[in-house]
Amino acid sequence: MLEVTVSKPSTRTRKGPAMTTTTASRPRTVNQARVGAVVSVLAGVFLLFDAVIHVLRIGPVVESFADLGFQASVAVPIGILELACVALYAIPRTSVLGAIMLTGYLGGAVCAHVRVESPLFSTTLFPVYLGIAVWAGLYLRNAKLRALLAA
Repeated sequence: MLEVTVSKPSTRTRKGPAMTTTTASRPRTVNQARVGAVVSVLAGVFLLFDAVIHVLRIGPVVESFADLGFQASVAVPIGILELACVALYAIPRTSVLGAIMLTGYLGGAVCAHVRVESPLFSTTLFPVYLGIAVWAGLYLRNAKLRALLAA
């Protein structure tokens, strides 16, 4: 385990400068990044699978679109939109933009399920659970986002 000790001057006034010591542990950050990457990959793979089956317009997708009151012809554009959002999320430089766009996409899915009164915890809130996973994975793997939210 690698530990780094950093000393900072204190603002206390005494005879001479007082020093405070803080210890930063690198493995915790590495473990956070690994867990974040795993969560992000799991969410990304699920969303990628969902986008591909929308583009392919397989039978269950056509049926679920009909159940939600959508024409089957909108499955392909929705799948392409989802692919674009997932691609942005997968690229580290644009991952925050991708997460924002996926949040909007998943919000639309919640709205569609609320409109047809789907079961709450199993169906309607599933996009919320997925959105939480998207943001949790990004938070854990992105130090700049953690610093921004900590401020």
